[in-house]
Amino acid sequence: MTGIQLILGGARSGKSRYAEQQASDSGQAVTYIATAQALDGEMDQRIEHHRQRRPDSWQTLEEPWQLAGAIAGAPADHLVLVDCLTLWVTNCLLADDPQCWPRERERLLTLLAERRQSLLLVSNEVGHGVVPMGDLSRRFVDESGWLHQDIARLADRVTLVVAGIPVAVK
Repeated sequence: MTGIQLILGGARSGKSRYAEQQASDSGQAVTYIATAQALDGEMDQRIEHHRQRRPDSWQTLEEPWQLAGAIAGAPADHLVLVDCLTLWVTNCLLADDPQCWPRERERLLTLLAERRQSLLLVSNEVGHGVVPMGDLSRRFVDESGWLHQDIARLADRVTLVVAGIPVAVK
């Protein structure tokens, strides 16, 4: 596998498992970048579930904010799997630094436009639901949707995973 693949899907759609299988099947060394933060017991359990599924041979980096820096720091011969972009968006939107999101978004898009390393980018498709009522929720949906559009333009492949079934979009 070479190039950039954006993998989208709803909650519990099988998108992470699909991305992990793609990484395993590639035969490449893998750097897994996790963006989640264990801020409560439920999220701690989700993170542990993902950890248990990953092969011990994969290098794991936990980076909730500076995603472009983490990708750039991965060995050039590694396939990089990022799980997940929407958690990263949330982390940046909620950061104490109001410039976190615009700065880190721009850094990621610049890196993706220049880098040809094999990348699997996992994210939640948020455009199929109702428009949220709260300001922060609406901003999250808007920013996630715009980010997905920008990445999809740069990506070599876009895959939507529905009920565990990957559907090629691009």
